Amino acid sequence: MKVLFATTNPAKIKKYYDRLKEKDIELITLKDIGINLNVDESGKDALENAYIKAKAYYDVTNIPTIGMDNNLFIEELPYEKQPGTHVRRINGKELNDEEMIEHYTNLVKENGGKLTAKWVYGMVIYDGKAKKEYKWENGDFYFIDKVSSKRNPGYPLDSISINPKYNKYFVELTEEEKKDINEKVNDDLVVDFIVRNVN
Repeated sequence: MKVLFATTNPAKIKKYYDRLKEKDIELITLKDIGINLNVDESGKDALENAYIKAKAYYDVTNIPTIGMDNNLFIEELPYEKQPGTHVRRINGKELNDEEMIEHYTNLVKENGGKLTAKWVYGMVIYDGKAKKEYKWENGDFYFIDKVSSKRNPGYPLDSISINPKYNKYFVELTEEEKKDINEKVNDDLVVDFIVRNVN
């Protein structure tokens, strides 16, 4: 079974590609098909943006499509300053990984050197007839203004995000530590959601 993953983020593709292949699901990427639409991600949350992406790419390709988005919430910031759905788009500009690190590091510095944050994720599978939705959160971490030398392409904020249990950057956590903090559990649930809804 072939499914299009409507993302250009290499970290998202890497996270699920091999595990889905084991379940006889082949993830096709936007790079594979040579299409990258200018999708207006104007949804109010991660699920709405995921659906907008999935539907836009399905309408062009007629391939069952996965859309995914994530919102960022920072405890210390007022509502009007929350990144929300605009984690990468700041003042109308789409930031690359290093620009994101610089922007959020400056934000941390402006607010005392530490910010408590959580991610809210939304995933939608659309096949032209129905949409299937899944939502999850990853909280209990904070941003600091000192940047790790390591990078996770596509997830640049892992280089300034600290897991409090291990007092380590996300980008430096071992596979065992990720499993312990339930990151792997979330990945398992996402893979199960995809498998259940594309076969």
